[in-house]
Amino acid sequence: MFRKKHSLIKGTLILTSAGLVSRVLGFFFRIFLSHTFGEEQVGLYQLIFPFYALCLSLSTSGLETAISRSVSRFHSLGRTQDGKLIFQTGLILSVLISLICTLLVQKNSVFLSNRFLGDPRCATLLYLIVLALPAASVHSCICGYHYGLQSTSVPAISQLIEQFVRISSVFVLYFIFIHSGVHPEIPLAVSGIIFGELAAAGYSLFSLKKKGFDTDSPYILSISKSCSELLRLSVPLTVNRTAITFLQGIEAASIPVCLELASHSASEALSIYGVLTGMALPCILFPCALTNSISLLLIPAVAQKQAESSSKETFLLIKKAAGGCFSLGLLCSVFFLLTGSFLGNFLFHSTLAGNFIVTLAWICPFLYTSSALLSAINGLGLTTLTLMINLLGLSIRILSVYFGIPHYGITGYLWGLFISQLAVCLVASLTLSREIKKEYLQSVESATD
Repeated sequence: MFRKKHSLIKGTLILTSAGLVSRVLGFFFRIFLSHTFGEEQVGLYQLIFPFYALCLSLSTSGLETAISRSVSRFHSLGRTQDGKLIFQTGLILSVLISLICTLLVQKNSVFLSNRFLGDPRCATLLYLIVLALPAASVHSCICGYHYGLQSTSVPAISQLIEQFVRISSVFVLYFIFIHSGVHPEIPLAVSGIIFGELAAAGYSLFSLKKKGFDTDSPYILSISKSCSELLRLSVPLTVNRTAITFLQGIEAASIPVCLELASHSASEALSIYGVLTGMALPCILFPCALTNSISLLLIPAVAQKQAESSSKETFLLIKKAAGGCFSLGLLCSVFFLLTGSFLGNFLFHSTLAGNFIVTLAWICPFLYTSSALLSAINGLGLTTLTLMINLLGLSIRILSVYFGIPHYGITGYLWGLFISQLAVCLVASLTLSREIKKEYLQSVESATD
């Protein structure tokens, strides 16, 4: 028991350290982007990310979590070779899906930019960013395999490599362009994502080879069974993630449009969107380096406890994780309330960014806690419930876009974010309490029989 607890704490510390370094680098990189390209260009840059996230959801997110949960379960049962087969099958599926997504988006980039993103300038950005998808799928699946083993060194190092290469490649290309007399545009920032994912995928593959990942051992599972196992877990997760990301894309594309209805020009609307998503929100999300680490490791840890029928230990694990995230959120909320205006002006030279940070400070306790709670629900295999809870939160946010922004401006949307996260946190807490109690009663009945 102590060894397992120590492993979780150690893994969380490793991922958190890597996440903090990565976020610090990314934070200063965003400052560089805002100063170099301006608020409107940053708005364009942020506008394509929901669409890129949608492609990632289709090709990687569900399979990564399914690999992590299955590998963890097989490892706890002593069936490590079956875990390897699950990983290999998932990797092949993920790469194939990512290649299909890449080709489809590149072929239709102009149509997608005009029809869905509402700005033809996004076509080039879309065409470029999807080139990162195949590498991202390799990187994601290998990370999922290591999460399942509760080994975090490779995911942590690959995360750092990805961020370092992304940023350094943009800086190098920027200075090359400047010295050549060419004014760099925002596609330069997108190219950094491609280089970063290629580097992370390369390192991840090298780590497997270095550790002697064998494929010659006999497997208990057949290929068909491994596919069935993966699809059983990944399809609901993929549908969940894709639906959420699709709605997030609608939300993101609608914010500038609704801001125009609130008497802002098209340029002003895009600038406000860029300040919110490219400056203020990264500040609020900075502490997620810790909460994301906890959330990632909760899925395999809870799955393992469930396989061992340890409902009491599962409850204690979730309680400690959620309590830690909530406490961190309270501290961050106070910090951002006191320093938000200063951070906006000092870091981004934007009073608006400071105002956004202060308003969004109230969201921190619920945002950080809900991440851990939803991961715990996924760890129990209740992916449909996760989908329903996420849809509830997104519905509130989308309503705030269409009804809050036209009447109250961007402030209406900010308070919509707060209400949505509060609702998600409360519903997730009640759901977990009910499910753990149900499992406990079932285990008692089984022991009695």
